[in-house]
Amino acid sequence: MKNTLHISWIVKPFSELTVVELYEILKLRSAIFVVEQNCVFQDLDDLDKQAHHCMGMLDGELLAYSRLFDKSVIYDKASIGRVIINAKARKDGLGKKLMEVSIQFIEQLFGKQPLKIGAQFYLKRFYEGLGFQQTSDIYMEDDIPHIYMEKV
Repeated sequence: MKNTLHISWIVKPFSELTVVELYEILKLRSAIFVVEQNCVFQDLDDLDKQAHHCMGMLDGELLAYSRLFDKSVIYDKASIGRVIINAKARKDGLGKKLMEVSIQFIEQLFGKQPLKIGAQFYLKRFYEGLGFQQTSDIYMEDDIPHIYMEKV
């Protein structure tokens, strides 16, 4: 396992992503959301164009990723979505670090404000550990149980 302490965190709006960065983002999202989770869904949803993209890079490899939104793009609150960790970088706390960095970047970009996420239900305790609270019943999205969670 690579040392995740030396990860470089980069955040860019869609228009500033290089072709290589965009390719690596889409490749990782496909590997996790489509192949690993065996979920056929329309990942390219036009929201990428309105997002800032948070990338955790180590030695040129994308290990962590999320997309960040200001309020009123998806929800009435700022939001973090498409949260993923490369399979080879799991179990070292990188998911928590990604979320902490994502929250910090949202505050830098859009100001400190409440957050809302649509979380896979099995990750409820993980997000609660970051200060999020469940705000909805379970709903199905792409045949996967989800809940809405908010952080004030």
